[in-house]
Amino acid sequence: MNLKQQLINYQCFNMQEENDRKQILYYLDHSINILTRDNEQAHLTVSAWILNSDHNKVLMAYHNLYHSWAWLGGHADGNDDLVAVAYKEIKEESGIEKVRLLDDNIFSLEVLCVDGHMKKGKYVSSHLHLNITYLFEADDKQDIRIKEDENSAIGWIAIDDIRNKVTEQWFMDNIYQKLIDKMTEDNN
Repeated sequence: MNLKQQLINYQCFNMQEENDRKQILYYLDHSINILTRDNEQAHLTVSAWILNSDHNKVLMAYHNLYHSWAWLGGHADGNDDLVAVAYKEIKEESGIEKVRLLDDNIFSLEVLCVDGHMKKGKYVSSHLHLNITYLFEADDKQDIRIKEDENSAIGWIAIDDIRNKVTEQWFMDNIYQKLIDKMTEDNN
């Protein structure tokens, strides 16, 4: 199923997801190059919410750009197989080899504002990430490693401790808390 159909079929969790789905669908229909960073206003990204086997920890990285603990993920960079992009980003950012997709369906979606910043000596203007999140599971005993150009730490964080680690308050309150709430709802 293509991304547009997945988005149409997606059962939104809250008003944020309803509004953001409309925006993502709009960009899919009316923008060019949203699969690449050539579209400097808005482009597709993918994130991975990776649980350990007990579902009480999440694999997160301390992101150098945002100076906060964050989920793993990255840009589609032309690949319309967003699950494959998620797998690639997980391996690149954490070094873990064995990870399992828990559901073929989208777990979460969000339109995220990215402030202007320097990257590899070039200024990147403020823009939107049209983000699709997938739910994964991995053994928390696997070896992990940092990706020095993106993160300075990586680790399994207890779900109850995420709020104490994440320094981006908006992200914590509006995105990570939503993901935690969705996990709780799925387990009931």
